[in-house]
Amino acid sequence: MKKFFTLLILSSLFLCSCSGSTQWMPHSYKKAVKIVYKQVPADFIPRKLTIVTAGDSLTQGVGDSTNKGGYLPYLKKMLEKEKGIKEAAFYNFGVKGSRTTQLLKRLQSPKVKTAISQADIVILTIGGNDIVKVLRDNITDLQFSDFTRGSEEYMVHLTQIMETITQENPNAAIVLVGLYNPFSKWFANIKELDRIVEDWNRAGQSVIANYPNGYFVPIEDLFNKTSENLLYTDNFHPNDKGYKLIAGRLNQTLGDRTLPDLERNSLMVSKEEN
Repeated sequence: MKKFFTLLILSSLFLCSCSGSTQWMPHSYKKAVKIVYKQVPADFIPRKLTIVTAGDSLTQGVGDSTNKGGYLPYLKKMLEKEKGIKEAAFYNFGVKGSRTTQLLKRLQSPKVKTAISQADIVILTIGGNDIVKVLRDNITDLQFSDFTRGSEEYMVHLTQIMETITQENPNAAIVLVGLYNPFSKWFANIKELDRIVEDWNRAGQSVIANYPNGYFVPIEDLFNKTSENLLYTDNFHPNDKGYKLIAGRLNQTLGDRTLPDLERNSLMVSKEEN
């Protein structure tokens, strides 16, 4: 009996030393919080898309019978039909006759820099007048090598343009619209012009390829693979139909690659289960 009481006392002391003054009571139980991810619909938060356009007469809209900016009004209408796009606001800095060097100077304008800093997308049309300059500067003794040197200068200037825009806004998508060949109607004796335009387009593509946010949009095929007249009465700039086709090609590229993909965002909802 004495041994029994001794064991009972030792057991009590052991339990007391483990529990201290805390009483032994069952803990309340609550299930863990469960995180549920729901897909956000594409039109969940319609947003305003800010687009800056800069460059030459194609951006200014020379040849557009409505004088509303060439491809811009067509592209605006197309974009605003997209889910998730409430408004597409354009800021147009196109000036006819512009070459790459002149565009570089224009990009230093406080007004242009401010617009670019707030842009989602920057669209450029530039290079056609650089080709024209090579033609004019060497018209008396024109050699194919003149265009090769010209394309090398074009690449240097285009790289400077891309760097300037990227430094101002590293998050903006930058879209370079390719060149097309209206020159054959002006210079029918120069059979190599198709090749020259192709070479300059490849030069532009090679520059754009160095930038993750850079996109090249070819349009040459729109003009040389159709019997329909897509040129204005000056046989140089696009007419209304030509600008509409350019807008359609741009819309295809923007929709596939650069527009915000709202469907990829997730809405995180916390639910507590009892």
